[in-house]
Amino acid sequence: MRIATWNVNSVTARLPRLLAWLESAGPDVLCVQETKCTAEQFPAAQLRELGYEAAVNADGRWNGVAILSRVGLDDVVPGLVGGPEYDGVQEPRALSATCGPVRVWSVYVPNGREIDHPHYAYKLSWLEALRAAVAGDAAGERPFAVLGDYNIAPTDEDVWDTAAFEGLTHVTDAERAALGKLADTGLSDVVPRPLKYDRPFSYWDYRQLCFPKNRGMRIDLVYGNAPFTAAVSDAYVDREERKGKSPSDHAPVVVDLDV
Repeated sequence: MRIATWNVNSVTARLPRLLAWLESAGPDVLCVQETKCTAEQFPAAQLRELGYEAAVNADGRWNGVAILSRVGLDDVVPGLVGGPEYDGVQEPRALSATCGPVRVWSVYVPNGREIDHPHYAYKLSWLEALRAAVAGDAAGERPFAVLGDYNIAPTDEDVWDTAAFEGLTHVTDAERAALGKLADTGLSDVVPRPLKYDRPFSYWDYRQLCFPKNRGMRIDLVYGNAPFTAAVSDAYVDREERKGKSPSDHAPVVVDLDV
């Protein structure tokens, strides 16, 4: 079984690439972030032609998540129960569903913007609500994973230059501690294992030739419980999908399971 996560940075802008990648990579399940469309605008018909059902939590603004599956899509739960609001709105940043033998969450963690910005406190509150929401499934016997754009680099090795991020979000002790609390529920980061190349970044800014210079970050993560992690046979970042015309600034992260 192949499960992937990809921040597409607008499903409308990236639709031709998304459809082509689904055909070439053949994931059974794809967790999507930053759809930037309403649920009604989501290209469910085109995806159905490729054999994928779609569950969507989106409102057409700057966020939005989805789960695509060709192995079933059951017990769909939109949103983060008990999650905080920002500017009076609970943003569409989370979605969970059961896909065949595996239950997954697609998450788009708030960016945080700046350390002294209200969005940073919102990010930490959101992560705490996520920890509480997934704790039951994390401790269960069914393979379970939380996939998505976490907007956190877990370690200094997950950024191209620690000096370039001094005083910025994504690398602070508080954010990394929040990942640690998530791991305390029984989840672990399944991708740091021998990969197909060193420093497997998943995000590169569009500006300043960051991708050609490999000035990236690993912020697209897969946190799985013990049954999920034990089934992992391969994990990699599909760096090739960051190349070419009109790419997302993120690359897909792919996990293969023996289930």
